[in-house]
Amino acid sequence: MEHHVTLEEMLAARERRVLRQQELTARYGLPMICFTMNIAGPVKNSPLIRKGFDLGKQYLKEQLDSLGIVPVYFTEFHEPAGNEAYYVIDADVLFIKKITCAVEDGSDLGRLLDMDVLNSAGEKAERSELGLSPRPCLICRGPGRDCARSRAHTVEQLQAKTGEILTRAAEDEDARLAARLACRALLYEACTTPKPGLVDREGNGSHRDMDIFTFLDSASALWPYFETCVRMGRQTADQPASHTFDRIRFAGRRAEAAMFSATGGVNTHKGAVFSMGILCGALGRLPREQWKHTDTVLDACAAMTRGLVAADFAGLTEENAVTAGQKLYLHHGIAGVRGQMEEGLPAVRDAGLPALKEGIARGLDLNDAGCGSLLALMAAAVDTNLIARSSLAVQQETSAGIRELLERDPYPDREVLRRLDREFVEKNLSPGGSADLLAVCYLLYFLENEV
Repeated sequence: MEHHVTLEEMLAARERRVLRQQELTARYGLPMICFTMNIAGPVKNSPLIRKGFDLGKQYLKEQLDSLGIVPVYFTEFHEPAGNEAYYVIDADVLFIKKITCAVEDGSDLGRLLDMDVLNSAGEKAERSELGLSPRPCLICRGPGRDCARSRAHTVEQLQAKTGEILTRAAEDEDARLAARLACRALLYEACTTPKPGLVDREGNGSHRDMDIFTFLDSASALWPYFETCVRMGRQTADQPASHTFDRIRFAGRRAEAAMFSATGGVNTHKGAVFSMGILCGALGRLPREQWKHTDTVLDACAAMTRGLVAADFAGLTEENAVTAGQKLYLHHGIAGVRGQMEEGLPAVRDAGLPALKEGIARGLDLNDAGCGSLLALMAAAVDTNLIARSSLAVQQETSAGIRELLERDPYPDREVLRRLDREFVEKNLSPGGSADLLAVCYLLYFLENEV
């Protein structure tokens, strides 16, 4: 339940803030930033307000890092009366003020960020010293102090605007982060080397119509799609999970068109558009603090696609089965990536991701651990790309051979992998479905370790 602060609590919080500033000034004798939030109304802290505060810290840290500035001292406090952060910095006070004003003026969220800069004597630096105008009103964009003095806007109006700004900032940041990690996962998959039969940094594998740059072009074109999927997940989070999938399906068709446009008609990431799009939609449905929990994310993917196989293959006959996937399901009951997704990607959950993490735990880098993960995925899942380029019997024989190889060594060295690559090229084999799942493994690994 949200805490409504009293006047006495606010006065006590201000007194504590002054004492903290005085203590830091006496201890270090250097300029400092005192960062708080401009929050109207009696609720000064909440999960959403804390997200806005954390974003403000992130924006400030990015600026300091880019300038090579490391605070001499940093501390923060989170209390019912609000969030506070203190940065003691050994730099010119007006230079610091210029940085904080850029953060405050650089986005809608910035209007809620209050970054006071104090000099070595504890005196506050003013925007006017930099020739900057006073901060505008949150609602009408007029002089903020005038509106506050005349009470031109009600507390309810200010609270509504504050909530709108905080919500939009959090959603934008989540969508950008997920899209960035999804694109990064595709790029890591493309660059993982050597991959049997697949495009990598050493060659084109069994492909003659694409190379590593084709994959880079394709992955770059898909960034807006991944961001859209996260936003759609967030917009439909309070609706049945299937609604999210329905929303992103048309976006996926547009993403395929963007991919083909970027690659000159080459299919590089059609499978990844499906799997990674669903994953991003699932992230949108979940609070960011749950993104680290792989089981939760994959369960959300399964919920979004429940009943998908039956729906997509309903009424399938010899006469109307056209695609390779439809024919495989009709003749052999192989559901492909649809079945994997509906079951929560068991090949990723039980084989690919554990192999990636175990390889890293053994001291391998992401590339070599990723090679082991790819093989584990090939052994665990029915790769319909292999079947499409050969036959079910060849796919089964290939997977059995990979399992035997992994029993001897779950992380074969690069010479073994290159030898396997030559065999795949000779047979025109390419485990593209497993490669798409490897990208999913990379994304889940990033989420577990970096979010």
